[in-house]
Amino acid sequence: MGLDMYLDRHIYVGAQFEWRKCNIPRTIEVQDSFDDENPKISTIEVNPDRISYIVEQAIYWRKVNAIHKWFVDNVQNGVDEGGMYYVSYSQLGELLELCEWVLDNKDEAETALPTQAGFFFGSTEYNEWYFKDIEFTKNQLEELLNKSNAKDCSYYYTASW
Repeated sequence: MGLDMYLDRHIYVGAQFEWRKCNIPRTIEVQDSFDDENPKISTIEVNPDRISYIVEQAIYWRKVNAIHKWFVDNVQNGVDEGGMYYVSYSQLGELLELCEWVLDNKDEAETALPTQAGFFFGSTEYNEWYFKDIEFTKNQLEELLNKSNAKDCSYYYTASW
């Protein structure tokens, strides 16, 4: 149990995409449980002609409450309810710049990118783990925003605890 955070990337493919060339299967088998000894397998039917988006989990964080607080304050209008929120490309760029600045100005981290206490939100200390999480976020955002189609995608943030 704890703060789990996700940034998803939605890639619109719509009607212009020729799925037949991709050999998309009409059924996909997925494991519904985490029990590897007794897995529950379900078969999902897929109609390739109706696929409009591909959704990737772009970044996953665990108990990085300072980043969660940034999303709540800058994307969610201060509402921390675990919904799914649209994040613009420019907002992700702002977060990247802030992470870079905090890593260069560690003494200012508490003011620039403060932690947030919460039920199973993890540590609120400004220690090596805090800065490793900020470095991880910076690296992941750089990789994501440098993709050739990064500006053409939609991004959504959600968290649960």
